[in-house]
Parts: sequence; C-alpha cells; structure tokens
Amino acid sequence: MSRSADAGHSRPPVTADDLDGAVQRAVELLCEAPATAWEGKAGSLEWDCWETVEHLSDDLFAYAAQLGPRTPPLDGEVPFLWESRRPGGPANAIHADREAGPDGLLQVLEASGALLVAMVRTTPPETRAHHGFGASDAEGFAAMGIVETLVHTYDLAQGLGLVWRPPADLCSRVLARLFPDAPSATDSWPTLLWATGRAELPGRPRLTTWRWDGRPRADDGT
Repeated sequence: MSRSADAGHSRPPVTADDLDGAVQRAVELLCEAPATAWEGKAGSLEWDCWETVEHLSDDLFAYAAQLGPRTPPLDGEVPFLWESRRPGGPANAIHADREAGPDGLLQVLEASGALLVAMVRTTPPETRAHHGFGASDAEGFAAMGIVETLVHTYDLAQGLGLVWRPPADLCSRVLARLFPDAPSATDSWPTLLWATGRAELPGRPRLTTWRWDGRPRADDGT
C-alpha cells in the first residue's frame, strides 16, 4: 500500500484508537513468545528482549507524562529519574518486576500504553508539549507511541522468533504525520522500517541516522 492517497490536506488523523489497537496487537503477539526467549537480543538492538519491552513501556509512559501537567513543558522533559540497570542498557523510569515473569512484563507494557491512550483522548488539540524531535500535540504523541510500538515489536519479533506485520493503513497514517518526506509510492510498512533505520528500500540504502518531525503539520491548520 502506497501513501500517495494520504498526502496533502486530506491526511487522515492518527487517533487514540489507533494507538490502543497497536499496543493491543503487540501484546497479543508477544504473549506467544516462549518464556525462555526473553534474554536474547531484540533484532539489531543492543538490548535483550526484556529490556526492549521495558524501553517501549517507558516511551509510552514518558509521552503520557509530557501531556500530563496542566501546562505541559515546552523546554524539556517532565523530570522523572531515568536510569539504566546495567552499562549499555536502556535508561528508563519504568522497570518491570522480573519475578512477575513475561506476563507481568506485558502487563507493564499494556498499562503504559493505556496511560498514553487516555492522555491522547483527553488532551485538548491546541495543547503542545516538548519532544526532542519537535514540540507536539496529542495526535503527534499518539503517532510517536505507535511508531515506537510498531518498530520495537519488529525488533522483538526478530529476537523472539515471531512474525509481525502491522496494518498498512496504520503505517501510512503515522508516516504522513511524522515522516512527511518519506517515499510515498512504496509499501507503507517497509517504508516505516526504512524511515526508522531498520531496512533498505529499492534504491535507498538503510539509514544510519534518522528522526521524525513531531511538529503539527502546517497543512492541518494547527
């Protein structure tokens, strides 16, 4: 599915329902993983699969937290303490109790996603909050949460021996929101993997650096 129909002023919005669906699909897939597989590396990442779910949970929590204050910060992050549990591990505020096992880990992921879904549903559209890739609105944070969920579930699927292919229309909407300069005539899921440095596209080598643009789109009237 190409994104050509999503360009310009007719861009479909990214919604809280989109985010909720992405997190639920990810949790459903990850529930299939063998209990013994979580210490393996997550795809091309330097983290193991357990740490990667913690990182994804932390991303979703942090995006919800940015939207949480009555006046969200525009010059930095809400100052939770992020720390790594080992050299080279992800620096998170959110860590799952390992004694709860993989089921508990996925509960942490689902709960963190639910926090961001709730904040996206209730934050006024004119509200802006800081992100290092551009101050954003609730829709932008929903799109960021979806991208984090889709691509880290891809990393996890590689490490856990699972197959993950999210809906093409969902990939199209987050590409249009966060990666407006990405190729529009290619299938949306491979394009999202390319835009996040995880795959090649025909005639386009794998990116070694990348970033999205979280700022509201000018053609959305925001």
